[in-house]
Amino acid sequence: MRQKHFIDSNKVATAFFVLIMMAIYNQWRNPTAWVYLALHGTYGFLWVLKSRIFPDASWEEKTGLAYGLVIWLGLCMYWVAPWLITSKNIQAPAWYLALCISIYAFGVFTHFASDMQKTTALQLRPAELISTGMFARLRNPNYFGELLIYSGFGLLAMHWLPVVVLLIWVGFIWIPRMFRKERALAQLPGFDQYKAHSKLFIPFVF
Repeated sequence: MRQKHFIDSNKVATAFFVLIMMAIYNQWRNPTAWVYLALHGTYGFLWVLKSRIFPDASWEEKTGLAYGLVIWLGLCMYWVAPWLITSKNIQAPAWYLALCISIYAFGVFTHFASDMQKTTALQLRPAELISTGMFARLRNPNYFGELLIYSGFGLLAMHWLPVVVLLIWVGFIWIPRMFRKERALAQLPGFDQYKAHSKLFIPFVF
């Protein structure tokens, strides 16, 4: 099996997990729970479509069952937000719902547009640096998009725990992967100049 099989299956399972939580805690009248289901549930299915149409080569690697389950269970950490929303009957104010939806929408655009650009560019020019478009000022716009996506629906819980989960993923998974990519890109002509005029992960910050 490949890593993407465990990732994709978890993404699809998210919507069903949220529905189960809504049923267990009788949250059918909670707008925040429905918004969470719409955002995180839709993202899961969009991810699977992306995996089929323009897959990320890094997730195509083969893996054993044990490591695959580690990936699957690790992604389940994100489910703490819908559990909090449903178990504690958290109902965010309308303006807060709108803010989270907006953050999520910007994240979806940034993540999917940059992944599409990366896939197309690598197919056309596999040995050249990608430093235009979504990558002009940010070397990892796809990860920044994911940060916005997970922030968008994680903040709906109005609790610190989903933030901690996201920071764990950023610190222990995302940033090490970015640094490995940096070492590979350093071999390409023009990288030093590109690095001097761009940020690693977060626009204008880092």
